[in-house]
Amino acid sequence: MHDLIIREGNVVDGSGAPARVTDIAVNDGIVTELGRKLGRARRKINAQGSLVTPGFVDVHTHYDGQATWDPYLTPSSWHGVTTAIFGNCGVGFAPVRPKQSPYLINLMEGVEDIPGSVLAEGVSFNWESFPQFLDVLDDAPKAIDIGAQVPHAPLRFYVMGERGADHASEPTDSEITSMGVLLEEALNAGALGFTTSRTTKHLTRDGRNTPSLTAGEAELKGLALAMKRAGRGVLQVNSDFGRGEFEILRMAAELSGRPLSILLLQVNNAPELWRRTRQHIHEARAAGLSVNAQVGCRPIVIMMGLETTINPFSTHPAWRDMADLSPAQRLDRLRHDSKLRRALVTQMPNDQHTRRVSQWMPRTYVVDEQFDYEPSSTKSIASMALAAGRSVWEIALEAMMSHQGKRLLAHTFENYAEGNLEVVREMLLDEASIMGLGDGGAHVCTVCDEGAPTFLLSHWARDRKRGARLPLEFLVKKHTLDSAIGYGLPDRGLLSPGYRADINIIDFDRLRLRDAEVAYDLPAGGKRLVQRADGYLHTFVAGTEIVCNDEHTGALPGRLLR
Repeated sequence: MHDLIIREGNVVDGSGAPARVTDIAVNDGIVTELGRKLGRARRKINAQGSLVTPGFVDVHTHYDGQATWDPYLTPSSWHGVTTAIFGNCGVGFAPVRPKQSPYLINLMEGVEDIPGSVLAEGVSFNWESFPQFLDVLDDAPKAIDIGAQVPHAPLRFYVMGERGADHASEPTDSEITSMGVLLEEALNAGALGFTTSRTTKHLTRDGRNTPSLTAGEAELKGLALAMKRAGRGVLQVNSDFGRGEFEILRMAAELSGRPLSILLLQVNNAPELWRRTRQHIHEARAAGLSVNAQVGCRPIVIMMGLETTINPFSTHPAWRDMADLSPAQRLDRLRHDSKLRRALVTQMPNDQHTRRVSQWMPRTYVVDEQFDYEPSSTKSIASMALAAGRSVWEIALEAMMSHQGKRLLAHTFENYAEGNLEVVREMLLDEASIMGLGDGGAHVCTVCDEGAPTFLLSHWARDRKRGARLPLEFLVKKHTLDSAIGYGLPDRGLLSPGYRADINIIDFDRLRLRDAEVAYDLPAGGKRLVQRADGYLHTFVAGTEIVCNDEHTGALPGRLLR
């Protein structure tokens, strides 16, 4: 007798093959048979008319801290994600010496916009070495599978001390050796890779560059050789890709013999740079190297509202005067104080934030019920203001005050230089790309892109109006089997006998993103943006149901991948 049979679902198995109506049998957490008349089972689910896919594999999250306090890793688990990998972009919390955690918190707060108060209260730091960190993760209850990577910054800071926080400070030969020994130890203990950041966008909370920004050839060689000795792990990189940058990363990949995974996105100040980087990736692949590009499926969007980290008025003296008010009190004052509203929209400060937001307005939109993350510039706040003969500040304030003060604005920050998603479509279609820009757990009250799996399927396969759509089978493969293979996880991402029974059963006609909203559910009462979904009838991790009708069941079958 089988543990579970899913009957008559429209199965998109993750291989890219055409969908087919069939049954799936599960035993001991593994898919054992596909076909018809599979016999008896302890539980049967009638999936007729529903889409059945593998669970989504999210290789780019920042749940390093959240994994120690939140067994459900929301929002990701609301969107069919059954495997999440963190430790990306060279930031994380291990290894760490006693009393070193404030710097790592400062770095994570600056780079990934996770409040320091949240991390200070939520993360216990009851470990020192990376293997000890893995043991803590292993013991923590979890609904989905997780994997951790060794971040460059904590490793450097652990070995070099305060010198390691300065990216211009070069490690000695003995310090490089020590970093290599610790990296090899972590990989052998089960770390899934080593990650580094080489982008000037990554700053500590107090404005310092990330420690790995200009790590030299000798340092990277030492770490690459450690990966070679361990014979395992992915080298993950976030870089600005200036002159000669790809060459040094290719050197590290060649020396390590390990896969190289690179963030690939379009930036507004160099909208064609991503194509040059992609060309380097293809040249490396043609030479026999294992290299992939982590891409997104929609614009990277900065959310602004009355309760988010930033909004158009964040630095306005009149706004700052309301810092001690609760959200309800602030909204009430805005509603009843016309003099305050007039001051906010007519007496704008001449500072960097206000100038930047002013430049954003042609690519900033009101997130109303029709917003689909591929908006036309004719619907921007700048266009709305021009048509109404009013200021952009007035339109923005009115919009954020609507919907009981919960309405959000969306600024299409990256991946949207042309005002549509054709660039993203090109990235998705590239054979070298895997999904990887959801940033789950990061930018908690500025960006909310963890709903990428839901958007990937609903927008690109069903709802897109401003260009060609993509086949559902292709999209499922991109975020399941392709992601799993890209990160060396050969046991998942496919609905086939012998593979892990990580399964989504989806009402595809009803699949949609709910509105993003601010929740105050982090440690220390911290706030974050969350976006849930409709349409996930069932999500299984290793054959155990963790989501039923878009709600968690309470089951915690997840495990740490080592």
